[in-house]
Amino acid sequence: MLTPHLDRTSVLPAIALVALVAYLLGVWTLRRRGMRWAWYRTASFVTGIGTVWLVTATQMAGYAMALFSVHMVQKMVLGVLSAALIMLGGPVSLAVRALPRRGRAVFLRAVLLRTLRSRAARVIANPAVSTALFIGSLYGIYFTELFDVLMRTWQGNLVMLVFFLSSGLIAFGGTFAIGPWPHRASFPMRLVELAAPGPLHAFFAVIVMMASRPLVHAFASPPADWDIDVMTDQLAAGNVVWGFGEVPTILAFTIVFWQWASSEDRRSPTADRRVEADLEAYNARLAELARSHPR
Repeated sequence: MLTPHLDRTSVLPAIALVALVAYLLGVWTLRRRGMRWAWYRTASFVTGIGTVWLVTATQMAGYAMALFSVHMVQKMVLGVLSAALIMLGGPVSLAVRALPRRGRAVFLRAVLLRTLRSRAARVIANPAVSTALFIGSLYGIYFTELFDVLMRTWQGNLVMLVFFLSSGLIAFGGTFAIGPWPHRASFPMRLVELAAPGPLHAFFAVIVMMASRPLVHAFASPPADWDIDVMTDQLAAGNVVWGFGEVPTILAFTIVFWQWASSEDRRSPTADRRVEADLEAYNARLAELARSHPR
């Protein structure tokens, strides 16, 4: 199932390859300028791109067109695992730092910053909207006729996969908020953003697992020689959603909490230095007053 497989429909793997090359070029540019870039961010981004290839550039992509369980693995990997790893790589921060500030290509940085500051970007990056998009990729697609319509052609399937990945990137981009981002919520609010979709994820998984009939027509008739029971496969799909709704969320929650604690650790010494400076200034003022008004 994980044997490499590429054909004319392999658009997403090609986009992922371009993104990887651009990222590594950005890292190389920073190093050439003598600027540091954390190795673990590079490792996270590369791993994220690797997971995209894993589910779109192997035979898994073909099985995902025939089996609900495999399709759900593909969907959850793209929307949760790949998106989280890619955004932990800080691609937006890297782009802002690596793109030229002068010369012919300066417009690229200007376009990026203008996009990040645009009203449309602020709306899409709003936690309410990003969460709605993320959860909508479950209820809005699988519980309507839209899924069967998209699955009829490879172009429709591509649109769906791009939406899964994009909605995950937007959601985790706001959650991790590494570098410039259109909407930066407080750390407590980010933890709320992570926790809020959990019950909806779990409820969707329960519906899929407890359904007494196939929920989507696209997977109602797997190849007869595969000897696949449709309802057993649908049960496995529900279990996949349940698992991806729990473990990655806990990991993301841990990362955000660690960011919060690290932020407080950096802020405390600064605050202490300010207090000490204010105290020294106050003592100096008292000494000056004492000298100017001797008893």
